[in-house]
Amino acid sequence: MVERQLRGRGIEDERVLSAMLEVPREAFVPPDIRDDAYADGALPIGEGQTISQPWIVAFMSQLLGLQGAEKVLEVGTGSGYGAAVLSRLCAHVITIERHAPLAERARIALRQLGYKNVEVLDGDGTDGVPGRAPFDGISVTATAEGDPPQALLAQLAEHAPLVIPIRRRGREHLMLIRDGKQEALVPVRFVPLVGPA
Repeated sequence: MVERQLRGRGIEDERVLSAMLEVPREAFVPPDIRDDAYADGALPIGEGQTISQPWIVAFMSQLLGLQGAEKVLEVGTGSGYGAAVLSRLCAHVITIERHAPLAERARIALRQLGYKNVEVLDGDGTDGVPGRAPFDGISVTATAEGDPPQALLAQLAEHAPLVIPIRRRGREHLMLIRDGKQEALVPVRFVPLVGPA
């Protein structure tokens, strides 16, 4: 996976590649599809959600430019796989999931694998976690419509990046937002980012 799907497709950050090699993806997918854990695509994990393809996880992690001492917010825990990868790249990960059953499964998987610097919260990710801000990077694994949530922008540390898929005019792109500048990078398809119920 690392050589063909990642390094061969532009993932150059050696720390990201090492994290992708270290984290056992099969531990974060349902037992009946573990044989497909390293396939080059998204997989269903329940509650209408998916675990992103390995390349997307690596690419989003690379965009954060982490050096090791940062505190990162992930919006959309899903299976917990992305948080596990981020945990190898920074000092502390706070990840928030609106589907309580997914949050609990992720919490258990991360605990069993010994990822002690990941904190899984239940809640509305569009609000971020204001009491724990600012964050040195924010990664969002669901698509915002039109614009990124202002609450997330407000919780970024100075010069920190926000990596988020955004849909505009019917097209969905992964965006890198930093210092008020927005850069559309690649077409993507994520589940919608859902706000308060």
